[in-house]
Amino acid sequence: MTLEVLIRAAAPIPLDIAFGVAPGEILALVGHSGSGKTTVLRTIAGLWRPETARVTAGGAVWLDTAAGVALPAWRRRAGMVFQTYALFPHMTALQNLMAAMDRPDRAEALRLLGLVNLDGLAGRRPAELSGGQQQRVALARALARRPAVLLLDEPFSAVDRATRERLHAEILALRGRLDMPVILVTHDMNEAQLLADRMLVIEKGAALRLGTTAEVMADPVALRAMGIREAAAMLSAVVAGFDDDGLARLETAAGPIFLAGVDTPPGSRLRIRIPAHEVILARARPAGLSAQNILPCRVAALHPGEGPGVLVRLRLGSEEILSRITRRAAADLALAPGDEVHAVLKAMSVARDQIAAAGA
Repeated sequence: MTLEVLIRAAAPIPLDIAFGVAPGEILALVGHSGSGKTTVLRTIAGLWRPETARVTAGGAVWLDTAAGVALPAWRRRAGMVFQTYALFPHMTALQNLMAAMDRPDRAEALRLLGLVNLDGLAGRRPAELSGGQQQRVALARALARRPAVLLLDEPFSAVDRATRERLHAEILALRGRLDMPVILVTHDMNEAQLLADRMLVIEKGAALRLGTTAEVMADPVALRAMGIREAAAMLSAVVAGFDDDGLARLETAAGPIFLAGVDTPPGSRLRIRIPAHEVILARARPAGLSAQNILPCRVAALHPGEGPGVLVRLRLGSEEILSRITRRAAADLALAPGDEVHAVLKAMSVARDQIAAAGA
């Protein structure tokens, strides 16, 4: 079920945005506070009606101001998780979920509570739960609606790191099972890169950049709008094992890499954030270096743009990483899209906040 959105408004903030989200796709809305991200979600959910808008889900018209169509929120199959949880205070966690169901199903509600790591807490009211636990109830309640569209407004901001990683994996797995469009509002670029297929950068109510996470993270104008000084990309990997020095061998689409700082067991799926300045390029395999962390790849695009040097997008199998090299190095290498090169990862250790669990 594809979601199509067009919004134009003068208040409460100027908005001029149009985009679509495919079934099973996660689109991250990113930008500074006050740029209009939450207002977009509220429009889709039926909680606000702009001057001019059209929202369709799977061909069904939820909102069309020109035609005078505006379905109320309860008739739109949109599951939404707010920053403020918005739980019914007089209901238990289980009752909150069952209240969201068309046909209350206790067993299914308990399953969803277990999915978000709330086993044993079904009988507690919101006041008896921590902020992170309340956020997980809100997420489970959104899923209980079996939504056609899932809207997430900073959904993991109140949870601890371990829970956040589990929820990330659950959201990734959920996409495959329910085949729904998902829109994620977040200020955490690591989270956006981990979860999203595409990003929409919003600045002062307008769509500044829409593209894959790799494309957006290679766009200096988009990076500046998001307040990011350095580009980075996420690379999928599976922990294959550990060597005698404690380095983890990670299998990637382009071959193995070895990193310290990995504390997950063999078989774990990870996403690793690799800053562009940690990747150098060479035409031929560099002589005198060990076989570790040298990956064959292909140049996808070059972005001389703003900022120091040249940003190069590199294809590694089905994924992309980024490399920032000097203008002199770019001239010496004479790179062009389609060229085969070797990417050398300079860092032999990765900070814990650069590794995140990925869905199965």
